[in-house]
Amino acid sequence: MPSLDSFKARRTLDVDGKSYTYYSLKAAAENGLGDVSRLPASLKVLLENMLRNEDGKTVTKADIVAFKEWLDNKGSAQHEIAYRPARVLMQDFTGVPAVVDLAAMRDAAEKLGADAEAINPLVPVDLVIDHSVMVDFFANEDSFEKNVEIEYERNGERYEFLRWGSKAFRNFRVVPPGTGICHQVNLEYLGQTVWTREEDGETIAYFDTCVGTDSHTTMINGLSVLGWGVGGIEAEAAMLGQPVSMLIPEVVGFKLTGKLAEGATATDLVLTVTQMLRKHGVVGKFVEFFGPGLANLTLEDEATISNMAPEYGATCGFFPVDEETLSYLSDTGRDPERVKLVEAYAKAQGYWRPEMPDPVYTSTLELDLGSVVPSLAGPKRPQDRVLLSEADTAFRDALNEIRGGSKDPNTTPGSRGEARFVDEGATSVYTHPESYGVSMHSVEGTDYHIHDGSVVIAAITSCTNTSNPSVMLAAGLLARNALEKGLARKPWVKTSLAPGSKVVTDYLARAGLQDDLDALGFNLVGYGCTTCIGNSGPLPPAVSKAISENDLVAASVLSGNRNFEGRISQDIRANYLASPPLVVAYAIAGSLHVNLTTDPLGKDKDGNDVYLKDIWPTSHEIAEVMRKSVTPEMFTERYGDVFKGDEHWQNISVTGSKTYSWPAGSTYVQNPPYFEGMSVELDKAEDVKDARILGLFADSITTDHISPAGAIKASSPAGRYLQEHQVSPVDFNSYGSRRGNHQVMMRGTFANIRIKNQMVPGVEGGVTVHQPSGEQMAIYDAAMKYKDEGVPLVVFAGKEYGTGSSRDWAAKGTILLGVKAVVAESFERIHRSNLIGMGVLPLQFKDGQSWHSLGLDGSEQVSISGIDSISPRQDLDVIIKKKDGSTVTAKTLVRIDTENELDYFRNGGILHYVLRNLAREAAA
Repeated sequence: MPSLDSFKARRTLDVDGKSYTYYSLKAAAENGLGDVSRLPASLKVLLENMLRNEDGKTVTKADIVAFKEWLDNKGSAQHEIAYRPARVLMQDFTGVPAVVDLAAMRDAAEKLGADAEAINPLVPVDLVIDHSVMVDFFANEDSFEKNVEIEYERNGERYEFLRWGSKAFRNFRVVPPGTGICHQVNLEYLGQTVWTREEDGETIAYFDTCVGTDSHTTMINGLSVLGWGVGGIEAEAAMLGQPVSMLIPEVVGFKLTGKLAEGATATDLVLTVTQMLRKHGVVGKFVEFFGPGLANLTLEDEATISNMAPEYGATCGFFPVDEETLSYLSDTGRDPERVKLVEAYAKAQGYWRPEMPDPVYTSTLELDLGSVVPSLAGPKRPQDRVLLSEADTAFRDALNEIRGGSKDPNTTPGSRGEARFVDEGATSVYTHPESYGVSMHSVEGTDYHIHDGSVVIAAITSCTNTSNPSVMLAAGLLARNALEKGLARKPWVKTSLAPGSKVVTDYLARAGLQDDLDALGFNLVGYGCTTCIGNSGPLPPAVSKAISENDLVAASVLSGNRNFEGRISQDIRANYLASPPLVVAYAIAGSLHVNLTTDPLGKDKDGNDVYLKDIWPTSHEIAEVMRKSVTPEMFTERYGDVFKGDEHWQNISVTGSKTYSWPAGSTYVQNPPYFEGMSVELDKAEDVKDARILGLFADSITTDHISPAGAIKASSPAGRYLQEHQVSPVDFNSYGSRRGNHQVMMRGTFANIRIKNQMVPGVEGGVTVHQPSGEQMAIYDAAMKYKDEGVPLVVFAGKEYGTGSSRDWAAKGTILLGVKAVVAESFERIHRSNLIGMGVLPLQFKDGQSWHSLGLDGSEQVSISGIDSISPRQDLDVIIKKKDGSTVTAKTLVRIDTENELDYFRNGGILHYVLRNLAREAAA
């Protein structure tokens, strides 16, 4: 769509003999906009987007002027904009349901009289299959091959569907399994920093931007590509030409000074940054990094920080272009012509960091990199940083809390629950177990024992750290040094190595370090997210049995970004994030009771104590190995034919039909019911009358709690459904792999084993009380009973409802269960948007109210009037009738923030909105 170009910003940029058309921020400033040179770099990206897409309707002159007003008011001016990202990134867990929805929309389009092929991505879409491989086999040289074989057996129906999609849809590419993690592939290959497209004989250059169906899409901000996670629903709309509706955000500046001290890693840095930003409060805001300390970080370090933006709560964590950006693009085999364009374009746009004046920020923080020390985060949240030197005592406190006791050491022993913790003076649980007071429990068929705090999973995994050669090579060097000292991993630790790309395998092999990692049990298990998303696979049966029978609080240590309760493994209740070398160290230690800074890890061949400091590689060693082992040729070779796939992928044969032939018996892919009975004309939004409460939830209910994830229990509603369809429990696979089947997913909504519905105090899992019968049952079963009775439903919650990964099924499952509204004290950004995108009304308590303060217990009936006439961010009363006939009023704020969101909600969801528009165009 041509720009109206109110500020005469359209210009030509000549780079090495080639001409590019672009929209110049400097020209706009000179032609009436005013000086915007001190605008944060991330907002300069959005401003260029407005200049290029100005059409007088979705983007107006006022939207452009709003950026100057933002600058003049230091971020306090709120203004809605319609932002169009250059491209969309998907992974297969969230991507499959998105492609299912597109296929369903093609069917619905035909029924409404529109052309099915009009349902087609209008911007480039890349889907990387990285969420399906599980760690079934480990610590063997053939683990990778065996895991891949099982992956294809489990996911054949899904992969066949995705191959169909790659042929049926234009602008849609699929990176096959076994290639890498989507964010690392994005960083190493897909991201370009400056994007180009051919239009009317011209080459248009503009900032590379993207949205992704995974919250860690933010990793690409390290490459100066503005990107963040959106719900699958929002991503589908972006693919179909709908802008992302958003308010110009506040931007928090994070100043970095100094240099990392010897022994501190990028992981330690990001855990420190995460804790600081969580404390500062950055939910819904951009974070932008600046200051002299950036000169002492590699781009991979910056990408590690950007990756964790969802953990510190920000929309993104952004770094502008500098020499390091150019070096990384060159070192990863990008086209030299593109690298020259990036430099020229950044300088032309006033976006080149060394030449930028310090931007104006809404607020700022500062960190001296030299103050960063080795750390972990856990046992349940990424922002709960623990110093490595205090990790053992911190675990003891956490253990007391997990077991229900107080973490106050001054309380009497009898009030500390039944925690079995270690005496302060002990030095090693393996040298002097009797000095600990730890209950040791034998593992059947072995000669070893485990206890509260035993590390039973040590996983080098996740895009966060496997994209960074410095920490991956540090892990390999630490393994080599440990072996030379005669150390080994403890036999109860399940070890795994799941790199984010094949390039990691190449440089570890070239450095000779893969052999050392193999010798400690860190054999390659697959290229994917694995343990970080709950695909850790089963523990050895004897270890699992010992944990279960003795009610042990076992632990995992992983180099990931998420450690929420119930996420990593159903056997494990304490999960810690750590750098790859610390993962290796804990595999050797085998216990969180070992203080890695003061206790020996074991003894060398001569019987001398070996400490972590004895085997920790120096920064000089790491840099030297990295210089010799990581080459641009590795990237060009690995990504030269990235969409081809292995023989498994190539052997999947599909047709190129425009609509999908839904297999009737599939338990993986089903045509969803969203568009049943839909008409072209818009129906009036119905009020909620005498709804029942499906759940009362406390603070920090994550999308992991709401959305189906992890293993499927045979006794659960989803497990019963699969067995009714002749699927045996051994073939259940995970919820994530079945996200294309709404029948499975709606049964798993609110079914997390750790979710606590306060309507049934003291009970964990997806249980509620049906009213007025008072019968306790599974949430799904109650929802279906209410549906049969014609009773609508609502959910009440506390603060930060929907925090965590951008799981679209947390919203899809909610609407399919019959929930019309969610009333919470606050919402996570993506989940709030997703609820609207599925036609669920998000309401936020006002005036300090909560369901606690209103005295709710779940027996009440709820009514909400005036829904058809609501406007963005208006006040709305929720009338609650109690069991005794009395009523209370909840004062709420409608968390539909923009007019675009209101359009989506009134249509019953964003997909319905797009479909109706297409049908109207076809009828015109």
